[in-house]
Amino acid sequence: MRISELSRRSGVPTATIKYYLREGLLPPGRPTAATQAEYDEHHVRRLRLIRALIGVRGLSVSAARNVLDAMSEGETDTHSMLGLVFGLSTSAKPGEEPGEPESCAPGDSEAGALLTEMGWSTTEHNPARHVIDETLQTLRSLGVDYDWRSLVPYARLAEQTAALDLDQLQAPLDPIEKAERAVLLTFLLEPALLALRRLAQEAESQARYGT
Repeated sequence: MRISELSRRSGVPTATIKYYLREGLLPPGRPTAATQAEYDEHHVRRLRLIRALIGVRGLSVSAARNVLDAMSEGETDTHSMLGLVFGLSTSAKPGEEPGEPESCAPGDSEAGALLTEMGWSTTEHNPARHVIDETLQTLRSLGVDYDWRSLVPYARLAEQTAALDLDQLQAPLDPIEKAERAVLLTFLLEPALLALRRLAQEAESQARYGT
């Protein structure tokens, strides 16, 4: 297909496609003339993943290129791929995403204690550890008696949610399609999951206290 058709199929403007080609995010098409090339379904899938990484995941162009390069170099098993697209893998070059907290080993923090209690094996670079520690510290600074043990019931629910998330990646997709689906289902679905919690809270409040 020509670049105009690639743009129509992928939903990415022609000028943006040319930019991705110049930046090395998208591999060149098969030359058919001095200024023309043919593209195929691989380019369509790759463009969708680029759009997911930059537009949904929020990566910079250079960070997205690092992820795509690492995937091209063989990081295609599901666990490694998830680490790459979520920014948890050391395969991606460090420093691309500002604000990454210092890593901590399990047991060095309340998040570490929670992970040990749950028996979870996670990367020490996962920024969620920092979020847990900071949130618990903030709650206590405001006079709320809350520690990591209070999060255990929520962690069990999160474990079930994670299983549902990964169940949706079991289809025999190629690595690029699986990476795109992982980004979309995680980052686009999160607001809906929070909205469900708010709806459930209202319904539970009505059931308990409503008249």
